Amino acid sequence: MSTQGQRQDATQTARQTAVARPPLYRVLIHNDDYTPMAFVVGILREVFHHEDVDAVRIMLAVHKRGVGVAGVYPFQIAETKVNQVHRAARSEGHPLTCSLEEA
Repeated sequence: MSTQGQRQDATQTARQTAVARPPLYRVLIHNDDYTPMAFVVGILREVFHHEDVDAVRIMLAVHKRGVGVAGVYPFQIAETKVNQVHRAARSEGHPLTCSLEEA
């Protein structure tokens, strides 16, 4: 086989094995009148790994606009984070809710 034929085969194989990126989803935190702001900031720091300043900024957006974006992830990661938030909120007696939407 010629060198050019080998290059074409290698290029064709590389194209066939390329993996498409999964669709991304926004994790939204919804405002309620009962969950303390400090708890929301803690969730943003612990579950979503935001720095203090960003966590406060997102919490204030949730408070003022009714909803805020906590992060953008592939579906399974986003779903896991929603479940983590709900589990943590319920364990503390808070009604905090999260949802997903395609980014």
